[in-house]
Amino acid sequence: MILFGALAAGFTFAEDAPVEAAFSDEEDWPEMDLEARVAAVSDGELRFVGPERAAETHRHVNRIRIGEESLSEGWIELTQCHENLDAVRAAQILFGAERIRGLEVVSAQGIGRAWVEGPSVQLTDIAPGARLCIRAESRAMYALGDGRYRLRNGPYMRRFLDGYYPMQVVLDVSYPADRLALVQHQPAAQPGFEVRAESGHVAVDAAFEGRLFTCLDFCETGSSDCELAVSDCSQ
Repeated sequence: MILFGALAAGFTFAEDAPVEAAFSDEEDWPEMDLEARVAAVSDGELRFVGPERAAETHRHVNRIRIGEESLSEGWIELTQCHENLDAVRAAQILFGAERIRGLEVVSAQGIGRAWVEGPSVQLTDIAPGARLCIRAESRAMYALGDGRYRLRNGPYMRRFLDGYYPMQVVLDVSYPADRLALVQHQPAAQPGFEVRAESGHVAVDAAFEGRLFTCLDFCETGSSDCELAVSDCSQ
């Protein structure tokens, strides 16, 4: 859930975890040309962009470990770093309470204060180029039946008012190669969405604007039928 006050404005950086930032008055927005920013935003439709448009934008790095227990319980280990955060007075990273546990702040640079409050990380006095790393367990692995599993993440987005700005997302996923094989992914590889896969490891680099969901579909090794029915990753 993302809420903004009637006179407030904010950026949202999300992966099932909106970051909300609010100001008491538009004049408080640091180094922000409002008309230029509003003119630059997209309407939320997913569009992959080139490196020149994504350069120096918010970068969201996720290191994910899928363990044996993830296949039965759905919980994966997550280390998440936010780089090039927008300079705002206050923001929060808010997770769904039922999908996060063991949340902790690992490091914070260029941030006055960062602390865990329930299923959220609260931030104050964020300087230009700030960086935050957090660690948690996330329930993001889903059993599809017949030895099939899906790692689903998103939506990732960088939102301001009713528009979306370019951002970068990196996924670095490790999994037990003796148990699983990657059989498909969504979106498909294309300019702005690069996937590199080898046994036990998948790396994804995305540069986009709008809302991005990602799905990595696995099958248990040795299965006689690993063809997965394609379902919309955004659902």
